[in-house]
This record gives sequence, structure tokens and C-alpha cells, in this order.
Amino acid sequence: MLKGKQKRFLRSEAHHLSPIFQVGKGGVNENMVNQISEALEARELLKISILQNCEEDKDTVAQEIVKGTKAELVQIIGNTIVLYKESKENKKLNLPQ
Repeated sequence: MLKGKQKRFLRSEAHHLSPIFQVGKGGVNENMVNQISEALEARELLKISILQNCEEDKDTVAQEIVKGTKAELVQIIGNTIVLYKESKENKKLNLPQ
């Protein structure tokens, strides 16, 4: 689990990122979860935007993605989800203790 200080650090790091995935009408599927997992391995921190036509609640979408990717939910701002997962090969971020 992330501590408050770590979440603040990750939020500041994520601020300038653009969402690289969009969840739309189809909701979350296995293919999307796999792609997000690969992107997390490469980047560690990413944003996902939830489109207006998404039929699921944003909290439900976030939980499905977190469960599927085993990532940490940093925050949900409006219709944007910020996720973090420590990379095995491409470690870039050093979290504060």
C-alpha cells in the first residue's frame, strides 16, 4: 500500500502526463487490462481517461483495472484515473519512504 507522502509524490509526477488509455462504451475488457499492464511495466505511472459514453461508474472501472493489473490506484480526478505499479525491469521512480 502507498503512504500519503508517496501518493502526493506520484500525483505531482502524474500531473504533466496525458492519458494513454480511454475507457469507453465497452467498459474494461481483458485485452485492455493486458495492454495497461504492459504500459505500466514500461512507464510505472500512467493516466487513463473515462469517456462520457462509458456505462460503468468510474470507481468500478478503476477497481476492475486495479484488480486486473495489480497496480496501485493513486487517485481519481474527474474522469481520469492515475495508476502506479513498480516496474521489474524499467524502474524509473524512487518513491519517498
